[in-house]
Amino acid sequence: MQENSDSLLAGSRHRPLALSPADALRREVCSSDSLSFLMEAHDGLSAAIAERAGFKGLWASGLSIACSFGYRDANEASWRELVDAVERIVDSSRLPVLVDGDGGFGNFNNARLLARKLRERGAAGVALEDSCFPKMNSFVGNHHPLADIDEFCGRLRAVKDTIGKDLVVVARIEALIAGHGMHEAISRAHAYTEAGADAILIHSRSSSADDVLSFARVWQDKSPVVIVPTKYYRTPTSAYRGARISTVIWANHSMRAAVAAMRQVCDRLFAEENATTIEPDIATLEEVFDMFDYDELARAEAQYLHPVTLQQARS
Repeated sequence: MQENSDSLLAGSRHRPLALSPADALRREVCSSDSLSFLMEAHDGLSAAIAERAGFKGLWASGLSIACSFGYRDANEASWRELVDAVERIVDSSRLPVLVDGDGGFGNFNNARLLARKLRERGAAGVALEDSCFPKMNSFVGNHHPLADIDEFCGRLRAVKDTIGKDLVVVARIEALIAGHGMHEAISRAHAYTEAGADAILIHSRSSSADDVLSFARVWQDKSPVVIVPTKYYRTPTSAYRGARISTVIWANHSMRAAVAAMRQVCDRLFAEENATTIEPDIATLEEVFDMFDYDELARAEAQYLHPVTLQQARS
């Protein structure tokens, strides 16, 4: 991947004009003949790192953003806090961002307000799950009530009528999480597609990918299928390609990696009271400065803050 010459903090302002953020995401999620991967981001730093790693799209994770605030993934963060975090993610890379919008923070009116605000902040898409407000993280507890199908379809239609093609809308089905069978998941997929969803995210908390692969076989490419293999991570990627899955989301891995790394460094610094043994294991300041292109700021200062007149340049 080509290194960025412009500041990553100003990334969205330097995004090529040929494709809108939504069209760039649609190309990855809805129109690609090959399996696509979206990498989790929860702030500007994680977004910049994901872009440098080579990913072509980002997942603004509700869980990871909540953790970065010190909140639980139970709608404790407000929709305003979410869209503010998304703005920082968008501004820190050139990549299209699919936002984890939970259930839309309420009914159809809350959902369309969220979608409009995400569009204003530069998001490329929003994933809405058929959960009730307030939601609980899919992997916590066993009580996960589902929204009424018709009511959730109303949320989807309201969002599509509000933002049209300006955002990719992914309908996330929690039927398997809630303990319902495949028939319920397929029924909801049909209804959500008719309501305007561009893609279906089928979610599972099983350690096996059997359920999501079965869903893909029954669904038969009626619309793109997105999966989140957080629990069934041992499944080879070839199985997803064979099932014609459209997109894999690595949904919380940067946040979890940061937790592990920061915990280890904090424990060692507390125990050793010295940073000598820590330095080889952490990023250098030079790497941090390079990531956010401090050299560009120096060049800009020379151009705009202390401009040299033509006469001064000649003398």
